[in-house]
Amino acid sequence: MSQSRSPTLRLLAGLAITLSAVALYSGYTVTQLHGLERLQGSIIDRNRADSLLLLRIQNNLNSLGLAMRDMLDGTEPYPLTAWQGQFRRMRTDLEDAIAREAQSSPLDRDPAQGRYLSDSLRQFWDALDRIFALAQRGQEAEARTQIRLSLQSRQEAIVTAVARLLVLNNEAERQAAVRIRDVYAGVERNLYLFVAAMLVLILLTGLYLVHSNRVLFQEVADLSARRSELAQQLIAMQENTFSSISRDLHDDFGQILTAIGVMLQRTTRLSAGPEAVSADLREVQEIVQSTLDKVRTLSHALHPVILDEIGFEGALEQYLPGFQKQTGIEVRYEKSGTEHELDRGVAIHLYRVMQEALNNIARHSQSKHAEVRLRYQPESVVLEVQDHGVGFGNSPAHGLGLVSMRERAGLVNGRLDLESGSTGGALVRFTVPANTREAHA
Repeated sequence: MSQSRSPTLRLLAGLAITLSAVALYSGYTVTQLHGLERLQGSIIDRNRADSLLLLRIQNNLNSLGLAMRDMLDGTEPYPLTAWQGQFRRMRTDLEDAIAREAQSSPLDRDPAQGRYLSDSLRQFWDALDRIFALAQRGQEAEARTQIRLSLQSRQEAIVTAVARLLVLNNEAERQAAVRIRDVYAGVERNLYLFVAAMLVLILLTGLYLVHSNRVLFQEVADLSARRSELAQQLIAMQENTFSSISRDLHDDFGQILTAIGVMLQRTTRLSAGPEAVSADLREVQEIVQSTLDKVRTLSHALHPVILDEIGFEGALEQYLPGFQKQTGIEVRYEKSGTEHELDRGVAIHLYRVMQEALNNIARHSQSKHAEVRLRYQPESVVLEVQDHGVGFGNSPAHGLGLVSMRERAGLVNGRLDLESGSTGGALVRFTVPANTREAHA
C-alpha cells in the first residue's frame, strides 16, 4: 500500500480527535461538579446551618412568650422581679444565637433583614429593662400593663420576622435543590451524548479499518497473484531455456562428439602403425566418450528429452540408476495403482520435484538409502521421496529448492507436504489431481 493511501495518518487524526473530545468532556464535567460542590457548600449547607440557628432563636422567643404569660398570670405568688434571672439567661442564649446566625446567614440575604432582627431584639430588651425597673419601684400593675401592651407585641413581631427568614431559607434551599437536579440532569444528558458520540466515532473508525483492511488484503492478493504469475513465467522460461540448451547439446555437440568417436574407432581399425599411436587414439576415444557421457548427463539435467520420448515413468526408471551411481545412495523404487496418462507439463513438474527431493537427500540428509514411491489413485497421482537421515533439521525450511517445489505444486493445483518419516528422516509428498493440466499464465 502506498504511503499516500496508508490509514495511519487518518487513524492518528481520529485518535487525536477522540482524546480531545475526552479531555473537553472531562474538563466540562469537572467544572460542573465543582459548581455543584460550591452550590451545596454556599447555599444548601449554609442555609441548613442558618435554619437551625433560626429555630434556636424561635425556640428562645417562644420561651420568652411563655415567661411573659406566666408574669401576667395573677395566680402566681411571685413578684415580677422573680423572672429577671430567667430572662437574663434567655437573653444570653438569644444574643449568642443571633451572633452565630449573622455569621452563617445566606450570602444573598438582604442585610436589612438582619439589622431589623437585631434592632427589634435590642428594643425588646430595652423595654423589658424598663418594665423590671417599674416592678422594682413597686409599680407592678403598670409593669404588667406594659408587658401586655408593648412587650408581647414586640415578641410576636420578632417571631414573625424569624419565621419569615425560615421561609426564605426553605425557598432558597428548594431552588438550590432544583438547580442541583438540573446540574445532574445536564451531566447525565451530556454523558449520554458523549457515549453516543464515542460509539459513532468507534463505529466509523471500525468501518474505516474494515475498508482499509479490505483494500490492503486486495492489494496483497493482487501482489500474490502477480508473484504467482511471475513465478509461473519464470519456471516456464527456465524450462524453455533448459529445453533449448538441452536440445542443442544433444543434437549438435552430441552428434559432433559421436562423429569424432566413430572416426577415431575407424582410425584405430585401419591403423597398423606403432602401438603407441593406437594407444593414443584409444585414449582420445575414451576422452571423447567421457565427454559425450557428460554432455548427455548435462542435457538430461537441463531437460530430460527422454521424458518426451518414453514418458514420466520411463524417465524416472532411467534417472534413478544414474543418481545411485553418482551419489552412492541406494534408491528403492515402488509403483502401485493403474497408470494415468499425465499431461506433459504435469510430468515435468513431477520429474523436477523428484530431482530436487533426491538432490536434497544427497546434500543434506546424510542417508545412504532413499525410497521413491509412485502411487496412481482414482482421483490423484502421489509421488513420495523419503530418506532415513537427519530430516529437515539441517535444511532451511524456506530454501530455494523447497520454494521451487511449492511453486510447481501450485502450477498444477497440487499439494506439497513436508513431513518427518515414520522411521526418521524426511518425507516429501507431492499430490497432483488426476487429469490435471499445467496452469499457464
